[in-house]
Amino acid sequence: MTGRRRTRTLPVLSRPVRRTALAAGALALCTSFTAGCGLVPGGAGGAAGDPVKVMTWAPQDTDATNKPGMPAMALAYAKWVNAQGGIAGHRLEVLTCNDHNDSVGAAKCARRAAAEGVVAVVGSYSQFGDSYLAPLESAGIPYIGGYGVTNDEFTGSMSYPVNGGQPTLLAGLGKALAGTCGTVVLVRPDSIAGDELPAMLDSGLKAGGHPDAADQLAAEDATEYGGQAERALRAATGNPAKEGCVVPALGDRTDTFMDSFRRARAGYPAVRTATVLGSVDQTVINTTGGASSPYEGAYITGWYPPASDARWDGMKKVIDEEAFGDNRIDPADAGVQTTWIAYTVLKAVLEKIGDGEVGADSVRRALNGGLRVSTGGLTPDLRWPYEGKLAGVGFSRLVNADVTLQVVRDGKLVAAGKGIGGPDGIADMTATLQHADVQ
Repeated sequence: MTGRRRTRTLPVLSRPVRRTALAAGALALCTSFTAGCGLVPGGAGGAAGDPVKVMTWAPQDTDATNKPGMPAMALAYAKWVNAQGGIAGHRLEVLTCNDHNDSVGAAKCARRAAAEGVVAVVGSYSQFGDSYLAPLESAGIPYIGGYGVTNDEFTGSMSYPVNGGQPTLLAGLGKALAGTCGTVVLVRPDSIAGDELPAMLDSGLKAGGHPDAADQLAAEDATEYGGQAERALRAATGNPAKEGCVVPALGDRTDTFMDSFRRARAGYPAVRTATVLGSVDQTVINTTGGASSPYEGAYITGWYPPASDARWDGMKKVIDEEAFGDNRIDPADAGVQTTWIAYTVLKAVLEKIGDGEVGADSVRRALNGGLRVSTGGLTPDLRWPYEGKLAGVGFSRLVNADVTLQVVRDGKLVAAGKGIGGPDGIADMTATLQHADVQ
């Protein structure tokens, strides 16, 4: 992949790649909620009453994907639990780090976490699993609740994901579109990463009795997609008996494609668009026009219930009490939601350890020891066996294959009201993924 630009549509089924050599030293990118970056290494946990130190990282202020709400949510959570006396008698200290959407930056954040002696990295986002997991594994630091954006998050022994990443989203989207669409066209990157996407979407289409999607390649670093949009529209309207569907999965270039698509669709019959939260979220919809966004009316699969669901009330209460007016934190953002769920897991772990000594080793032992974590219905109960049900298709650490079907209505992601799930709109994609045509 030399010379290719990484996007959010990263490998999800490819064999683990060789981890790159990491730059030495720690970068002072981190800030702490309580004491800045000058905390003494080794002060991560200890006996009952000692503070517990963790880290949350995400890209911020870059030209591509930015997730500032994730570290902001982590800091708000720390303020909230500390105001109530901490967790199991421990005060929570949160370090934050900006990986700058860069492999070297991701490695430096991980090395910083090791140097500071954190007990876990919690609720974070980075595209560079091949850079950050190696130093975390060397230090024995668990990675709880990443965004599900890299293959490594579903294979690494130190990884404890809380959602199903791109695999579940694409499988769920295919199953939802099978009963709705005529021809389905997948527009995806012409890259090794993109090569893995058709199998996931097709697994859902096949489960719904639909033919495979037309596979259309596109450059992952283009500044416009007029030609690709025209080809997608022609292919999608090839079956006049049923509305066609176009599924762009171009990571942080999806909004660029959609801008070209909006201009190109004049003169074509109605074509539905659909995509996944790995390519679009509420933040992107807001920045591309809200109700006038080109995503208006699009189907989007997500991991969690929509933000309007009462199950998010606890998170919203914390945001209102500890981060009111902080516009980095959008409760509808999947990154913010993932961070909340990841810290829910951390809380359960610390309560399980109780009066025992808290460190990376004890946190890992608790997670590996069969601990079952309830998230109040936002996910199924979470636990991480050595190998999950999807180990046979390369997802040994994927333990939550639930997806929800949402639609963009008046500029907001809301429950679609029909589709792939039961009465609550949630569907488990485990069986669908088990039959994915993985090469």
